Parts: sequence; structure tokens; C-alpha cells
Amino acid sequence: MPVSARHIATFLALALASFALGGCGTINEKLADGMGNYIPQWAGGLPRDAPPRRGTPEYDAYMKEREAKRLQPAPSKDEATKAPSSSSAAVY
Repeated sequence: MPVSARHIATFLALALASFALGGCGTINEKLADGMGNYIPQWAGGLPRDAPPRRGTPEYDAYMKEREAKRLQPAPSKDEATKAPSSSSAAVY
């Protein structure tokens, strides 16, 4: 089967499309990290109570606070039953 100019053009077009789509994957990965902070929660962004991103100073402080809470002793069962829970005390 002889190779024609049409076959070469088709191959080049498919190769160009595959390279373009392959490049989109790495670009979108980098953009998604930054854009997630600016998209509102109702549109699929991060919730308000999401922890800070890894590698930031806020993340280090968050992890230290979390570790300190983990090391605190758990309240006894008597204290837990006497203290009213915030979900049952709230009236809507």
C-alpha cells in the first residue's frame, strides 16, 4: 500500500491532537491547585472548614494544633453526659 500525502496529513493531525491533549493534563493539574481556592463552595470549590494546603505555614500550625488535641485526655463518661451538646441546644 503506497503512502500518500493524505495519510501523512491524517497522521500528523492525530499526532498533534494527542500531544495537545497530553499537555492539557499537566497544565490543568497545576491550575486546579490554585483555582480551587477561588471557586465558591456552591460551585464545587473548597468548603469553609477545609484544612489548609500542605506545605504552607498555616498547615504546620494546623497540624500542631491537631496533635495537641489528640494528646489531650478524653473526658470521662460522666462529664460527657452532663455537658449539653451544641447540636441539641440549638433551636431553629
